[in-house]
Parts: sequence; C-alpha cells; structure tokens
Amino acid sequence: MDEMTRQLRRELLQLDVDDVAPARGGEAPPGARAWDVAETGALLITMGQSATALRAVVDAVRNWRARCRERPAIRLVIDGDVLEISEATPDQAARSFELFADRHSSDGAGS
Repeated sequence: MDEMTRQLRRELLQLDVDDVAPARGGEAPPGARAWDVAETGALLITMGQSATALRAVVDAVRNWRARCRERPAIRLVIDGDVLEISEATPDQAARSFELFADRHSSDGAGS
C-alpha cells in the first residue's frame, strides 16, 4: 500500500495543486483537501478553489483506485463534507466522486 500511495502522490503532483503531502494527523489547514488512502496512508492535498483542478484530482484518484488490484477505501474531506468509498463498484464510485465534485465546484452549480 505504501508504494501505491507514493504512486498516487506522484500522479497528483503533476496536476494543478499546491502540494500533496503525507498527512500527519490533526486538522487540515484551510483550503486543503484530505484523502485517506486505505488504513496505511493518507495524503493532504492543498489546492486553490478551481473546480477544474478539483475534478482533475477526483479523476486521478478514481483512476488510481480502479487500477488497484484490491480497491482501497477512500475518504475525501472538503470543508467538513465527507465522502467515503469502500466497497463500491467502479460505476458506483465514479458516480459518488462526480456528485461530490459537483457539490464543491467553484460556482456551486455543478455540471
């Protein structure tokens, strides 16, 4: 799982984000998006308010999870709103990610 988490971090760093760092516990700073990756790793993603960047991050995480032999549980937290995906089909996970990203798009209107 550690190697998978490192791979996801490398992929996320290629996107329009300010930082992707291993989470060290405690509260996330303002503007951070925290992704818990299974039980062994967590990433804290710091980015601006761009809906495009958020969707790119969501797509990267969704694609990463789909490539994993054993689908890891994912926990996404934005401004206290939590999305948890564990035992979902790829279609269910994709729809959940889409709805969550829509709720947090910069214009609030969704897609």
